[in-house]
Amino acid sequence: MNTRIELTDTGMDVILKLSEGNPGAVRICMEVLKKGTEIDPDAFGGGLMQLLGFDTLGLYGSRIWMLYKDVCECDLVSTLGVMRAWQLGFITQSQLNWAIDNRGDGLDVEQVVNQVKERLPSFGHIAEPDVEV
Repeated sequence: MNTRIELTDTGMDVILKLSEGNPGAVRICMEVLKKGTEIDPDAFGGGLMQLLGFDTLGLYGSRIWMLYKDVCECDLVSTLGVMRAWQLGFITQSQLNWAIDNRGDGLDVEQVVNQVKERLPSFGHIAEPDVEV
């Protein structure tokens, strides 16, 4: 799979490449950069490294928005929890793509986020509300 993000990219470059101009995806990527370390303090490299997961999976533009809105019901903690669940091997790339394509079908978000929280007790704490839709 070809990725888009390069080592020389700035945070803004990363957001532009991932979002493909989708306003919802821009907002989510900005929130991940802003709150990613707070939500997942065990993530190496903070929010920027979490965005690399989207790139690795080939999630861009509307698919990032669909993950946030349709699969994770507009919850940033759940969105990052699902991404972390994939990283930890709790779900597969195929399961994640199926859920995105089918408005969350086949993925118990609460269950996988709880698995992440069991493995990473610091995961999921956030001081501010999620992105408003």
